[in-house]
Amino acid sequence: MLVVSRFTVSAAEEEFLDRARAALSALAGRPGYLRGRLARALDDPAYWCLTTEWESVGAYRRALSAYEVKLHASPLLAESIDEPSAYEPLVEAAADGTVTVRTSDRADPALGHVRADEAYPDRPRSRS
Repeated sequence: MLVVSRFTVSAAEEEFLDRARAALSALAGRPGYLRGRLARALDDPAYWCLTTEWESVGAYRRALSAYEVKLHASPLLAESIDEPSAYEPLVEAAADGTVTVRTSDRADPALGHVRADEAYPDRPRSRS
């Protein structure tokens, strides 16, 4: 699972950086955390992006209930731009050109959603 939180930081940049480091540290200490990054937009330095990757949506949700995360990450995440932030990776391309397609946990043919493995039937896939 990928979590993308975007921020607009116009002042107190050092304070934001300190808070983001503390948030990443708190999140990194939780089970199921894979990696995280804080990035700044090249085109407009007021825009920042905090991304984290998790083993599962459950691991991420459990992490949010931890005391250290509530103390250091939740207040920062609450200041992010109000938009969807949790993403389910469905297609991944490795440096060697291998493309992996995963089935969406949200796929529901009754609603007209097409599962990723049905949309690209000739591609190699892994089930995770």
